[in-house]
Amino acid sequence: MRLIPMNRIVLAAALLLALPATIPALAQGFKDTSMLRAPAGSQVAIYEFEDLECPACSHAFPIVHAAVEKYKIPLLRHDFPLRMHVWSFDAAVIARYIQDKISPQAAEEYRRAVFANQISIASKEDLNAFTQKYFQSHGRVMPFVIDPNGLFAAEVHADQTLGERVGLTKTPTIFIVTHKGFVEVNDVTQLYAMLDTAIAENPAPAAAKPKTTTAKR
Repeated sequence: MRLIPMNRIVLAAALLLALPATIPALAQGFKDTSMLRAPAGSQVAIYEFEDLECPACSHAFPIVHAAVEKYKIPLLRHDFPLRMHVWSFDAAVIARYIQDKISPQAAEEYRRAVFANQISIASKEDLNAFTQKYFQSHGRVMPFVIDPNGLFAAEVHADQTLGERVGLTKTPTIFIVTHKGFVEVNDVTQLYAMLDTAIAENPAPAAAKPKTTTAKR
């Protein structure tokens, strides 16, 4: 048996303690996580990939949005419709149309309504009927063709590509991101506690004190 000098053991332990918090997440199968950082001007943000046909996403939606409102932090939301789901891609395209042509708030309301009515939407035909009623109930007429030029579909595809680049395997996938790195939220009921920790560990920089000048006599 070869004995390892004690100073090497101490060094190895120190290196393990120095590993960044992102290593466990990478070990879980994530690939490129370089984009998982808080945007400029924010110390902490939520970075989320969601699927409008996903029941777990429906459960997480109000919790995530309530947290964003409570902590006044950005939500960087991306569509990641899973290939197995029949109508989620189309729903994401419609939400993008509403966001662009009506307002971001209206798009959020549509997403919330889709999640609330998920159980009654089983096909693309069901989604179309639901969306028509939704437009009518808000005093609007649904366009015959939502995305004639494929612009909004391209945006959803771009989000899918980003999720594949990260190495996603499920939805929702939620991260709390800072300028230092990220941590995945595996249990949405722990979101508030994890945000408290992230905010405590990443305080906003103190405002610079104005320089005082002494008048010359």
